Amino acid sequence: MHHPHLQPGTLWSAIVQRTALALQSGALCPIETIQTVIEDGGVRFQVREVSSLRSKDKARKAGSAGGNPFLPYDAELFVMDISDHHVALLNKFNVIDHHLLIVTRCFEPQESLLTVPDFAALLACMAEFPSLGFYNGGAAAGASQAHKHLQLVPLPLAENGPLLPIDTVLQPAQIAGAPGTLGAVPGLPFAHAFAPLDLLAAPLHEMARAACARYRALLDSVGVRALQVDGALLQSAPYNLLVMPAGLLLVRRARECVEGIPLNALAFAGSLFVRDAAQRRTVVRVGPMNLLRRAAADGERGGEV
Repeated sequence: MHHPHLQPGTLWSAIVQRTALALQSGALCPIETIQTVIEDGGVRFQVREVSSLRSKDKARKAGSAGGNPFLPYDAELFVMDISDHHVALLNKFNVIDHHLLIVTRCFEPQESLLTVPDFAALLACMAEFPSLGFYNGGAAAGASQAHKHLQLVPLPLAENGPLLPIDTVLQPAQIAGAPGTLGAVPGLPFAHAFAPLDLLAAPLHEMARAACARYRALLDSVGVRALQVDGALLQSAPYNLLVMPAGLLLVRRARECVEGIPLNALAFAGSLFVRDAAQRRTVVRVGPMNLLRRAAADGERGGEV
């Protein structure tokens, strides 16, 4: 079935307009935070101390008991049709303003591998304004919903500093990395794989194919295999993916929480969320990079000599 597609130049105004309406109606429930900066390994981590995350926990439990919040989705959170396969919705419990979900129209499991249409939808949105795309591959990687959804947040993540906190360590890697190569970023002590990729350098369909091929190569390089299950390709292990202006960063996950702090893809971009002051003190004591190292698969060995 053919659906309207994203028209270039229309997404940002649609997000702003829908946000205003959804705030007015109460459909959008932003989570207020107190923000601090914790510097570690040359990265200024943004740590948002969440004052009302427990309300999200309650809603999440209600949602998981009540089924799929994306089928049907809340019309008051609908931003626009992106493609035949995807719609754009506001994130109901957003910590970052204008946080967008790119959701498949039909149910696909969050553990299914990303496809060329997934990347096409994400890159079409990323071309609209400076943004970070990300994916939480499975519950152990921080996914709170079982229905496949990519996510997008506007950049910069903080008012002062680079677009992304980890840009300070990515830039040298971007310069050193030859196009088409896979490698690791020297300044990141957690197990990961990185591929430089100029995401806006070619027509959308070409870029989506290139990004998807690079993503599959990154999965291979960290040992996440494709499993055939009932005709679908599923991941063999949880992971996080960051889709950044500098390229793709993929982290295979060992566990969702470290020291009781849940970590999703945004944590690996340098943006952490904690429930209270006690967890913020834990981040200071343990160190953000150590938290990420312990959350990543093989993190127990990486960094130990």
